[in-house]
Amino acid sequence: MSLPKLALFDLDHTLIPIDSDYSWGQFTVSLGWTDPVEFTRLNDQFYAQYKAGTLDIYEYARFASAAFVAQGEAAARQAHARYMAEIITPALRPQALDLVRSHKAQGATVLLVTATNEFVTGPIAQAFGADELLAVDLQRDASGWFTQEVRGVPTFREGKVARVQAWLQARNLRWEDVHSTFYSDSINDLPLLEKANVPVATNPDEPLRAIALARGWRILELFA
Repeated sequence: MSLPKLALFDLDHTLIPIDSDYSWGQFTVSLGWTDPVEFTRLNDQFYAQYKAGTLDIYEYARFASAAFVAQGEAAARQAHARYMAEIITPALRPQALDLVRSHKAQGATVLLVTATNEFVTGPIAQAFGADELLAVDLQRDASGWFTQEVRGVPTFREGKVARVQAWLQARNLRWEDVHSTFYSDSINDLPLLEKANVPVATNPDEPLRAIALARGWRILELFA
């Protein structure tokens, strides 16, 4: 009997050719929610740290969520609907949508596992038809609206392995009980790529490309 299939996908630069967190930040600048010069400077700085593998995810989560948390739920969700229409929908490539659909057609459970926060990525996961989203979760205040603080284990680096493992344990499953495939572009995701049965370096950054070539992992140029 074949094992249940689990298809895991990173999001930014893996399923979409942009960084959703970064582009959302720039979108909030266009709305006048933040000082354009200072926000862009810090956003660029954090993005460089992410690519270099030196990002403090807790510090970044506070920064990335500050603007929409301050706006309140109604204004933030209205703005996000515009962001989906203007920025994300044009970035949904047919080949990426087809890749996710192909795994679902084979009976796989599809998890989107991203280091971007749940507010930004929730509607994007829905657009891809993911069964579940594992993102950076944020704490809530007494009204139920987000705060800027991370809740639980952030889905970043080794945290992605921990969160997928917790997802499995909640269903009385172990890694050995499923056949897992993981797609990612980033060296930051090396821990989960090493854990998956089938690691797929997807549009990989140069450090990940070098590892994939050395280890004989599949390299997928989804946006070539």
